[in-house]
Amino acid sequence: MSKYIEDEGVAFIPGLVKIEDTMTVPATIRRYGEERSKHVVIERKSNLGNTWVPVTWRQLIDEVRELARGFIGMGVQPGDHIAIMAHTSYEWTLFDFAIQFAGAHAIPIYETSSTAQAEWIINDANIKFAIVENQGMYNVVAPILKKYEHFENIFVISDNAQSKIAANGTMEDDHIIDERIDALRADDLWTIIYTSGTTGRPKGAELTHRNILHVALNGPADEGLINVISYKGSRTLLFLPQAHVFARFINLVAMIGNATVGYCDTKNLVADMQSFKPTFILAVPRIFEKIYNSADAKAGKGVKLRMFRTFAKVAINYSRALATEEGLSAKLTAQHRLGDKLVYSKLREITGGKLRFAISGGAPLGERLGSFFRGIGLTVLEGYGLTETSAPTTVNRSNNIHVGSVGPTYPGCYVKLDEDGEILVKGDHVFRGYHNNPEATKAAFTDDGWFRTGDIGKLDDDDFLWITGRKKELIVTAGGKNVAPASLEDRLRSHPIISQVVVVGDQKPFVGALVTLDAEALPQWLINHGFPPMTVAEAIKDPQVLAAIDRAVKRVNERVSRAESIRKFAVLPTDFTVENGYLTPSLKVRRNVVLEGFADKVREIYGE
Repeated sequence: MSKYIEDEGVAFIPGLVKIEDTMTVPATIRRYGEERSKHVVIERKSNLGNTWVPVTWRQLIDEVRELARGFIGMGVQPGDHIAIMAHTSYEWTLFDFAIQFAGAHAIPIYETSSTAQAEWIINDANIKFAIVENQGMYNVVAPILKKYEHFENIFVISDNAQSKIAANGTMEDDHIIDERIDALRADDLWTIIYTSGTTGRPKGAELTHRNILHVALNGPADEGLINVISYKGSRTLLFLPQAHVFARFINLVAMIGNATVGYCDTKNLVADMQSFKPTFILAVPRIFEKIYNSADAKAGKGVKLRMFRTFAKVAINYSRALATEEGLSAKLTAQHRLGDKLVYSKLREITGGKLRFAISGGAPLGERLGSFFRGIGLTVLEGYGLTETSAPTTVNRSNNIHVGSVGPTYPGCYVKLDEDGEILVKGDHVFRGYHNNPEATKAAFTDDGWFRTGDIGKLDDDDFLWITGRKKELIVTAGGKNVAPASLEDRLRSHPIISQVVVVGDQKPFVGALVTLDAEALPQWLINHGFPPMTVAEAIKDPQVLAAIDRAVKRVNERVSRAESIRKFAVLPTDFTVENGYLTPSLKVRRNVVLEGFADKVREIYGE
């Protein structure tokens, strides 16, 4: 892999694809529809059991054009904004592409959004129509309908929205689609994605066609990503929200990269993975943590539990040995071979048996978990990016990986560190600004045009980026010690019954932690340890459960200095979820909301 340093301290790998001024997303989709008309690009889940129905590029484009003609017949004009509020699905992709073919912009609203959250987007983005998944989401959006003159109608996918909209179009309007696509340019707006935001009101990041095409076209051309997303037979099952830029990017890059895409709900993830048999997936660290903790819990107790944990360590050591000059020893190779027969192969079967790679982002995965999955035959390519960078800025490659890092720069992306360690980014993938918010836009960039990510990191000698924390989340204790909470939280979350962790201690005499229990993992863990059944409410007060958490905290503290160690913790009565507002829709902890909601628990930690 070629690497260039244009200026001292700037990491950069060139991209092979240059985005020309006439290149846009709908024009690219239209071209692939013509060039690959018979290629199966999507498989839709059948209503009859766990079977999948192939959809060729030609079939997809025909449906897209039919729906786009309907939008045009309804009076949709170039530049109009149409909201989509739905779970990840074939319909999400269909409406997204059709809206773009009509010359308009698809603006996502998270399927978990409240009426107030949806109203902010509908008003700020001047939404004309909303496409919602079902009656429940209609009820969320309906109170907004009469409040704004620009918001004209809501269409419900489960109530035959596709046919109702398509009925407004005629074949005579088909040429209008091509005229509108041809009129677009690379630097025109592609979408506005409202950051889920761990603090404050969401800001609308304006992404252009150049932004998203830069990452979507350069990914499949990269030598370290070709065998992940671009080889014959590659398949991905998408289940993260398409309202988030991460999933929308992967959807586009997979289709462009010649992979076959399926869509599913997280509720049916295991069954759908076993029937669809993906070769790579997109996920966030919490999913990998749950897979590992679930496997540990289901191992039971006694011999089976000891066997799982023994071979888990073998997998971790095997992966770590791959990165050393000495490489694998004969003993470790033999242990790994036995582990594959007894443990690893069974874990892989849970995912369909063909899964080789996973792309992880959104938060740090951690070296230990990354090594475990690589050791069992599932290589997690950890990457880094934000909504404002069209998703990826750095990513590990299949042929160039440092487990625990977020990889070298994505093709055509520039990265450097500010004096305080903040990660700064430049490139064609960086957004053009925040919608209706020039002050926030100005604050997001340095005077010489570098985007301020707000994250703290370091570049190693090979120019791999390592994330060490959020600039705004750095804790400064009363003794003046800077503590990055992310590494402490990641390590403590590895315990089977711990779901979420928020480290506290800003301007306090020592570091503390708020901990939640995993209600799904708790019953099996209790059985494994010979404890009686108990609810979460009972467990948070049980001396044996608290002692187990205390031991986990002490193990975490062995890796840090005393000033950084967790001295006290409090176990909260409820877990963090999207529904109760403590998690963003992309499963990030809303730290400020947690601190406000459990201020009494923080005071208890410090005896206040």
